[in-house]
Amino acid sequence: MQDILPIYQNSFGIAFQWKRNTVKSIMKVQLVFRDTGLLLSKEELTQFSKNIKYTRENSSLCSDCAENESCKALLIDSPAPQITFAVNLKELNGIHDLVEGTLFQMNLDNYLGSLFQS
Repeated sequence: MQDILPIYQNSFGIAFQWKRNTVKSIMKVQLVFRDTGLLLSKEELTQFSKNIKYTRENSSLCSDCAENESCKALLIDSPAPQITFAVNLKELNGIHDLVEGTLFQMNLDNYLGSLFQS
């Protein structure tokens, strides 16, 4: 944990930046949930947020799937077009909170940083 700068975490995952970044990943966020790690730019994180919202608003679950955690009937497109995540409702809500909380914290940090630079 000494090599990272935590941005946001919940019971489902964590978002952070590496302290020792390479030039390629200096402005990227590492998002880790389940057994997946995504290294995303802010634009990719924003697109992932839109994909999650689309899935939340346009997916209907039968009553069995809504209550069954083993049913992974919801599909979220990742920022990489060739990757889609199959999740259940609880995971969808956990990923949603993780991404939204990360974006909120990043925007807050940028805003507060701009106040102190003026």
